[in-house]
Amino acid sequence: MHKSFDKIKRARILRGKGCSYQEIGQELSIAKSTAYLWTTDVFLDRDAREAIIKKINDGRSRAQESIKKKYLLKERELKTKLNNQYSRLKLSNEVKKILCAIFFWTEGGKSSKYYVSFINSDPNMIKVFLKLLRDGYDIDETKLRALIHIHEYHKDGDLKKFWAQITHIPITQFSRSYLKPHTKKRIREGYQGSLRIRYYDSKIAHELRMLYNILPDILGV
Repeated sequence: MHKSFDKIKRARILRGKGCSYQEIGQELSIAKSTAYLWTTDVFLDRDAREAIIKKINDGRSRAQESIKKKYLLKERELKTKLNNQYSRLKLSNEVKKILCAIFFWTEGGKSSKYYVSFINSDPNMIKVFLKLLRDGYDIDETKLRALIHIHEYHKDGDLKKFWAQITHIPITQFSRSYLKPHTKKRIREGYQGSLRIRYYDSKIAHELRMLYNILPDILGV
């Protein structure tokens, strides 16, 4: 009995010093719930409250970091699995044309039947679209044009160099950049503007439109 009273007394002292229920349980070899029952009415001064709040916040930070690490590990595992599964996949020209048509369908301009137009701010999206267009069709590189949509905080010359490297389109084939109207939105870190690609070939433009229009028939839906 004396041992129990002694433990309760020690538990209450520890709580008054700002120890958490878990720490009290570990120190006295009792359940966390028992530590709570023994010490829930202990007065906590400012220092004790601040110590407990800090431990709670530190615990949350550790938990969030642990969740983040597990998430990143799963992401890496999935990426490795998919790379191994699809990196050796050979796409026919027909499949590349269909994929190109889907990109054009979702992000392409439909206002003109005389050229293929595609706009996006994601460099990888631009890369993939141009890869599909170049592989699927025997295009004339001199018919490609690029136009950057920029904000006033951008450096036009730097962006043209960036997008020329991404697209492998010579800067001489870039049109004068379009300056977007000023807004009060904050500067987006790492944002390189959006790029509009045009390829002047009415035949290819017509075929891509036809492909995405007949895609439901191809898929049987």
